[in-house]
Amino acid sequence: MLAIAPGTWWEDATTEGLRLQQRFAAAGWSLEIPSATAGRWRWFSASDSERLKLLQRAWADPGCDAVVAVAGGWGSARLLEAGWQPGPRPLWLVGFSDVSALLLAQLAAGNGGGIHGGPHGDDAAWARLVALLRGERVAPLQGVGWRGGIATGPLVVSNLTVATSLIGTRWWPRLAGCVLVLEDVGEEPYRIDRMLTQWRTAGVLEGVAGIGLGRFRWKQDDVLPGDLTMDEVLQERLGDLGVPLVAGLPLGHGQPNLALPQGRLAHLDGQRGSLAVA
Repeated sequence: MLAIAPGTWWEDATTEGLRLQQRFAAAGWSLEIPSATAGRWRWFSASDSERLKLLQRAWADPGCDAVVAVAGGWGSARLLEAGWQPGPRPLWLVGFSDVSALLLAQLAAGNGGGIHGGPHGDDAAWARLVALLRGERVAPLQGVGWRGGIATGPLVVSNLTVATSLIGTRWWPRLAGCVLVLEDVGEEPYRIDRMLTQWRTAGVLEGVAGIGLGRFRWKQDDVLPGDLTMDEVLQERLGDLGVPLVAGLPLGHGQPNLALPQGRLAHLDGQRGSLAVA
């Protein structure tokens, strides 16, 4: 398995890198950490060309079973611009946040193998990721039902900000008929309102079977009396679409960040507030 930092440089790469290698070894895998992954170039881990070569190398290497993103930040979309295309052979791609750009591009290309999640979580989150990498079933996620109904469709999970930046590009996947799950961090309610309004006016939510919401973390310092809360924004912008809506799913920035497989058949129950994958 190959560790990558497709965007911002990896803080504390030495200590955390050793811990991850030990964690993967205990599961029976070898995790390679190239110098470009543990390096630093401006605010990236390496130049665009170096990071791109790592991705291309992984897909060209039949001995590589998975690519695991160990850092997020910003920069994955630059690799799409630089020419990255998911290879034809099946390969796990694990990541979230900024890595959503690569996960969505993989879906848009018709490739499976994406896992929204990361290797840094607690033992329970790690066990879930290992189970997915081994092709095993995982337990449903429990949230809070905001709008009833049942939705079944292929699962698409992404960071909202990163996905918004791909609208109108060739890396945007088809969302009609899917169960869409979104999360974000550091964005105030009015910014979430602005992005979801763009999704609505661009028509990209038309035909979505159901919507799940992970964690939306942000600082509340700038909130004024009478402002909409985050929950109010999410309910107002998504609650009138006529589809099941579940909030509070345990994923995204913060803990726990429980992994979900991209493109797998999902079952969203708006009454029970649950999300299960086949």
